[in-house]
Amino acid sequence: MAARASALVRSALPPLTLFLTVAALWHGATAILNIPAFVLPGPADVAREAFANGARLVSATGLTAVAALSGFCASLVIGCLIGFAFSQWPLVRSSCYPYAIFLQTVPIVAIAPLIIIWFGTGLQSVILVAFIVSLFPMITNATAGLTTLDRDLLALFRLYHASRWQTLTKLRLPAAVPFVIAGAKTSSGLSVIGAIVGEFFAGYGAERYGLGYLITLTSGQLKTAYLFSAVLCSTALGLVMFGAISAIGNAVLNRWFRHQTHG
Repeated sequence: MAARASALVRSALPPLTLFLTVAALWHGATAILNIPAFVLPGPADVAREAFANGARLVSATGLTAVAALSGFCASLVIGCLIGFAFSQWPLVRSSCYPYAIFLQTVPIVAIAPLIIIWFGTGLQSVILVAFIVSLFPMITNATAGLTTLDRDLLALFRLYHASRWQTLTKLRLPAAVPFVIAGAKTSSGLSVIGAIVGEFFAGYGAERYGLGYLITLTSGQLKTAYLFSAVLCSTALGLVMFGAISAIGNAVLNRWFRHQTHG
């Protein structure tokens, strides 16, 4: 337990030191250069504004988290299914993969207005935007994991006349696990970005609003300290999602490698 706590302190100390250093430089710059608060508020102003609007920020963060998590889960499931189809049927992959790239190359700000026209405003449209933004990494990583195999292992399976199902369950799917986890880490962060972008356009209504709405509102009213607090909440949300997915992925990989070692 002591060793684990010491390792946790060692891993947390460098980023915490950097954060405190940046905050000190930030405070010094705003004080010495006498920068107006509406241009660049100091850390104390941001903290004060965050405390004063804590309830609204927590509520907005929770709603954005629901949209981001829903979009991420949908991209995880559908991305893996598409990757499975691409790995099993080369004709499907060669026919459809260029259209999957479309999700990555077309700016979401160009698609979001169409989503609102087709599906209306509200949570469902925000989830759909988060899903679209986070889908492509899951498709590419799942496809790569299911198709990038050790040639010697594949030859061994063929030597023993393994069926297609046996090759899939015993070789392809286990080999794809690290790839899927890597894709999930990327998609988790993108889902938060997608949810916030979706809130810029779709929103939730007068009584429910996420971080995207708060960012738009506060920037338009030049409430820069409040804007900074909303941005920091969105950053914290992305870090929490990435950290949770990383922890789950590491646990899965550790269990898998232990099973392989003792198996």
